[in-house]
Amino acid sequence: MFKIFIYSVLINLTIMQSKIVSQKKIELNGIWQFKIDSLDVGIKEKWYLENFSETITLPGSMAENDKGNKISLKTNWTGDIVDSSFFKLSQYEKFRDPNNFKIPFWLQPKKHYVGVAWYKREISIPSDWINQDIEIFLERCHWQSTVWIDDILLGSDNSLSTPHKFNVKKLSTGKHFISIRIDNRINEINPGENSHSISDHTQTNWNGIIGEISINKKSVISIEQIKIYSDLTNEEIKIETIIQNETNKPVKCNLRFTIKNTNGALDSEKLAVINSEINLNPLNDTIINKFNFSDVLYLWDEFTPNVYELSAELISENFYDAKNENFGLRKITVDKTQFRINENLTFLRGTLECAIFPKTGYPPTHVKEWERIFKIAKSFGLNHIRFHSWCPPKAAFTAADKIGLYLQIEAASWANQGSAIGDNKPIDEYIYRESKRIINEYGNHPSFCFLLYGNEPAGENQNEYLNKLVSFWKKYDNRRLYAGAAGWPEIEENDFISNFEPRIQLWGAGLNSIINSEPPKSNYNWDNIIQSKSKPIISHEIGQWCVYPNFKEMLKYDGVLFPENFEIFKSFLENNNLFNFADDFLYASGKLQTLCYKADIEAALRTKNMGGFQLLDLHDFPGQGTALVGVLDPFWDEKGYVTADEYSQFCNSTVPLAKFPKFVYSDNEDLVVPIEVAHFGFKPMENITPSWKIFDLQNNEIANGINEKTNIPIGNAINLGNIEYSLNQLNSPAMYRLEVRVDKYINNWNFWVYPNSENTELNGDVKIVQEINDNILTYIENGGKVIITPKKGSIKNDKGGDIAVGFSSIFWNTAWTNKQPPHTLGILCNPNHPMLHEFPTQSYSNYQWWDAMSHSNAIILSELGNNIEPVVRIIDDWFTARSLGLIIEAKIGKGKIILTGIDLLTNSENRLEAKQLLNSMLNYAKSDSFNPTNEIQVNKIRDLFNIR
Repeated sequence: MFKIFIYSVLINLTIMQSKIVSQKKIELNGIWQFKIDSLDVGIKEKWYLENFSETITLPGSMAENDKGNKISLKTNWTGDIVDSSFFKLSQYEKFRDPNNFKIPFWLQPKKHYVGVAWYKREISIPSDWINQDIEIFLERCHWQSTVWIDDILLGSDNSLSTPHKFNVKKLSTGKHFISIRIDNRINEINPGENSHSISDHTQTNWNGIIGEISINKKSVISIEQIKIYSDLTNEEIKIETIIQNETNKPVKCNLRFTIKNTNGALDSEKLAVINSEINLNPLNDTIINKFNFSDVLYLWDEFTPNVYELSAELISENFYDAKNENFGLRKITVDKTQFRINENLTFLRGTLECAIFPKTGYPPTHVKEWERIFKIAKSFGLNHIRFHSWCPPKAAFTAADKIGLYLQIEAASWANQGSAIGDNKPIDEYIYRESKRIINEYGNHPSFCFLLYGNEPAGENQNEYLNKLVSFWKKYDNRRLYAGAAGWPEIEENDFISNFEPRIQLWGAGLNSIINSEPPKSNYNWDNIIQSKSKPIISHEIGQWCVYPNFKEMLKYDGVLFPENFEIFKSFLENNNLFNFADDFLYASGKLQTLCYKADIEAALRTKNMGGFQLLDLHDFPGQGTALVGVLDPFWDEKGYVTADEYSQFCNSTVPLAKFPKFVYSDNEDLVVPIEVAHFGFKPMENITPSWKIFDLQNNEIANGINEKTNIPIGNAINLGNIEYSLNQLNSPAMYRLEVRVDKYINNWNFWVYPNSENTELNGDVKIVQEINDNILTYIENGGKVIITPKKGSIKNDKGGDIAVGFSSIFWNTAWTNKQPPHTLGILCNPNHPMLHEFPTQSYSNYQWWDAMSHSNAIILSELGNNIEPVVRIIDDWFTARSLGLIIEAKIGKGKIILTGIDLLTNSENRLEAKQLLNSMLNYAKSDSFNPTNEIQVNKIRDLFNIR
């Protein structure tokens, strides 16, 4: 039954003196009895009546308490293993040894256990709780719980996302025993073994209980739930209070709400007190109160995260109950293909959080740690977090409310690889229950903006199922936006679309992606995709760009998970005498990774009317074969190659954008670059004068200019004019940096200027050849100088020809993608080497290397001899860790060679970078500086190539 009381004016009332109430909560943190039930016989044998000899500390997991089984080949992992080479290849043989067992799939837990475990302790019910109902509160179990008080079965619960609660009717005072059976097996409900709610890929499939563990005295009349709705149009708040009346008779009482500010010094300030006299029917009543918040409460968003505390008190002479809820005034809506928050256009700049917590193997339940994580995310320019196939504890919502982040929550499932939705299996009904519980438990948090079933589903009937699910959500609670699933499918009921198309590297694209197949530029976007839709698109899991392992990170793993995968990769490097390059490989590949993310993010920001993006990821994903895709490590710490300030230049609420048609120019061209801005800030910007500067490689300012003063509205693709500059005013060959400033926001791009020279002469003192024959080899042995620049495909497969070289970093990782190309992580060189004097470069890949990497094979250096040191290295995949060369200089007999895997001659008239790199090589080869120390036997060169 519903009763409506309308209270439209905020008033301060004299607060009635509340009667002093007894202790209402008993914390159950501490030592519990413990027993593993690997045969699942505990219920049959009535273990709830037994005492256990082992102990465990809760909150916590079995692994934290060193309980479970030793890791071995027989470990029953929860999670798909795509690459089975660990079980077969000789390179892993020593790691399959039981005394040295290490896995490459994900972080390795101290102990592992899948099955049933029992937790038991004595409790004492206070004398003043006599004849009271009691609730047992378990904040987060993993994952199926069954509870007894003494020999009384209270029931079972099964939620991966919300507290498990059990009610006891009128428990006698004094001593009792509570027994909890936890089962972390996949039983009849299968959310998918790769779901981050249960998978060993990330948080681990732990067994235990975390967060608050308590018993609570319940009032005979209690506040069960409070739902707070914001009506910004009418400046009203509606409060739905669900009250349980177990007196079996009508009751009169007072329902009082107090609203306080939760921020800083205003903590104790009462902004409103609302009283209402109510008549409660037996069983359950829903009481609705409304009041006006004009000029008293302020809106919540990423810029002004105003959070308020609503305290509800239910008071009469014979009972008292209270409940607190945080809330914020926030409205999120769809405007065609964009989002509005509080009517302001909003662009989502998000990353995934995949339940990655190496210290504990499970998510934190305290606010402070979530605040730390979310502050880091915001410092990198983000305003949005997607929880991939899981839902975080309450502490995450509380922290996001305070920091100002928009959260996408998922109902704990990735129904794929052995699971599916829409097939009338138990998972279908479970998702309804789980999502409803999530809404009820966390629905008041303003940061809770989006809800989906989960990730990338399977199932022939998934569309019909998800349409009905989303329709149910919309009717049940309208405070957020809903979509069926992340990635696919696009269904009619979706409020928005999670789509994998708008990104520079699709899964499976390999070397045919934009970043690998098309010359570098920054003037493309996803307009064609967005214009074909009628709802906002959030691009799904963009990025996935890898970086080399950071072996110094290994010292941080002092909890339950350990980087044994890194130990394996480290051994591969050491076996190939390359470990001294580990830090350089990290830095160089990290710079390339950052460049790839910049390209991905800026393409999204250039796309008119796009809804936003979700990165995979800002921090590393340690599972699925080891996906080192973050500029931050799993602890959310920087790795040393890009800072938050640098990253947030191209990922922020306001980002200047330069639309380069290309990045490599000849010195007889003009630089003509349109500039624009993506501005999704707090308010429009007025009287802004965009400006630009050009710097050389030594950071000297070379040129500058200003564009016309303008007003900048909220939105993107906002034209700020052109930068026009004659490049014949600049020295060449040279590398430059264009910097564009809009108010306090700065962004920058490198570009290159090369001389407009004629084709390189192929005759003279130095021969340039594409093919090797006996005449050329004899010429070299007798003292000749030769540059060898073979056509792509000329290197034998076992010498490096089967290594897929591309410009970009590795996508996700080769173990999980069935060796999707490219297989390499860019270049490493000494930029001061005289061979590169006329081809200005940093020590790592930048866009001037795109042409070379697109026309090259790798060369395995060990095939040329021992200890060959190249001028330019290619950084190999850490799973193979070979020493690879791109450009090598060496002696052969009396002669000298420059050997490169790059084809610098084919179509060179249309390849300015190739022509310039070859000129730089040629002039070096003609100079006195050309004095190689490497020595290669002539037969090694002959054996390198596929001789036609």
